[in-house]
Amino acid sequence: MPRISAVNLSIDVPDLEAGILFYKLVFGFLETSRPLPIMAVLDAGNLSICLHEKAQGSHSSASSTDLRRYDRHWTPVHLDIHLEDFESCLKSIKRAGGAVESVYRTQAPRSVAFCSDPFGNGFCVLGPG
Repeated sequence: MPRISAVNLSIDVPDLEAGILFYKLVFGFLETSRPLPIMAVLDAGNLSICLHEKAQGSHSSASSTDLRRYDRHWTPVHLDIHLEDFESCLKSIKRAGGAVESVYRTQAPRSVAFCSDPFGNGFCVLGPG
C-alpha cells in the first residue's frame, strides 16, 4: 500500500483571482503558493485547497465528454466546513457572491447550511455542536 504524504482538495473556478477572494473573504483561507499562473494553493487550516483556473466549456477529462460549467451543479464530493460563527458565515457567503440554499438550525445536533460559491461549486457549513 502506498504511503500518503498529504491530501489536498482541488476546486475548479473560471477566474482564479475571484476564487481566491471568495474563499479568503468568507473563510479566511490564505494563499500559500502559486505553483502555476492558473493555480493557487490555499491554507484552509487542516487542509490545503488548490484552486485551478479552468475555462467554462473546457473538457473536464480526456476520457469524458463532460464540459466544465459554472452554473450551480451537483457533485457527490464537496467541502464540509465546520466553524464557530455560523450566522456570520452565512452573511459573508451572500456578501461575497455565493448562495445559501438551505439552512437547518434544529434538525440535527448542529446547524448546517447547504451553500455554493459564485462558480456553482457546492459546500456545507456547520455550526458548533
